[in-house]
Amino acid sequence: MSARHNPQLVLIQGDITEQEVDAIVNAANSSLLGGGGVDGAIHRAGGPEILAECRALRASQYGKGLPTGQAVATTAGRLPARYVIHTVGPRWSTTEDRSDLLASCYRESLRVADDLHARVVAFPAISTGIYGWPLEDGARIAVETVRATPTSVEEIRFVLFDDRSREAFERVLSSDDGHSSGSGKSSPSGD
Repeated sequence: MSARHNPQLVLIQGDITEQEVDAIVNAANSSLLGGGGVDGAIHRAGGPEILAECRALRASQYGKGLPTGQAVATTAGRLPARYVIHTVGPRWSTTEDRSDLLASCYRESLRVADDLHARVVAFPAISTGIYGWPLEDGARIAVETVRATPTSVEEIRFVLFDDRSREAFERVLSSDDGHSSGSGKSSPSGD
């Protein structure tokens, strides 16, 4: 599989759990056992198979939890995807620059996606919810990182829950000189 540097970037406003893709990225907490926000929605929609695989990963490899910036895959359960890639984003800090950890979430998720031979991957805006990362900066890190990361993934969807998030990603993409990307508002089902 040859690594490419230029997957198509697409913005979708909608529900990430309804994306028909090879892999959905989950902004997980380190326990891998579900939580609030995107993490809780993915676990609820995907069903008990995701939780069972997360528990097995905790028991076999991540007894203290998945480290921030790392990524691991499980089944997608009942989701319309083949896999869920769980990554733990950093909490925003006013005293410490943690942007390398946030970038690592995107790089490591793409590495796992390549290992799974995924062609289409859906990302949320990692760490910009309850972890408090400023939206514009989180969007910039996301776009810059996926553009700079060699990958065989052909399409990266940023699936954003609300207008504010979509608009932040649109601003980052439109200020990014000369890179083409798809953008659009979709129905919650991603149609």
